[in-house]
Amino acid sequence: MPLTMPFQSGDLVVVVLQSPRERIWGCLLGLDAAGIALRGLDLTPWEEVLTLVRTEQADQVALGTRFLPMHRIEAMYLDEASSGAPSLAATFLGRTGQDPHVFLAPPQPSQPTVPH
Repeated sequence: MPLTMPFQSGDLVVVVLQSPRERIWGCLLGLDAAGIALRGLDLTPWEEVLTLVRTEQADQVALGTRFLPMHRIEAMYLDEASSGAPSLAATFLGRTGQDPHVFLAPPQPSQPTVPH
């Protein structure tokens, strides 16, 4: 029986990495045998991230688009409520008032200015 992957592009996920051990929260951009593409941030400064976004200093958050090779991935979880604890997305929305999908969206390419 083939394995059905529950992960889709656009899902919010938590990735646990090894060597060094890190936890990343973000929006899944792609997944294949080589690894995953993700737009997100390290969860170590989670409280600081929430404070920066809430106080309109989101430009200070170390948010980036990255490729994580499969050999570093220990586990990947859908960001969902569990055992009565809210998802990180729900916590982010509740504490900052911002939609996490909008916050984690890739930056829009800047439009070149055309002289008049």
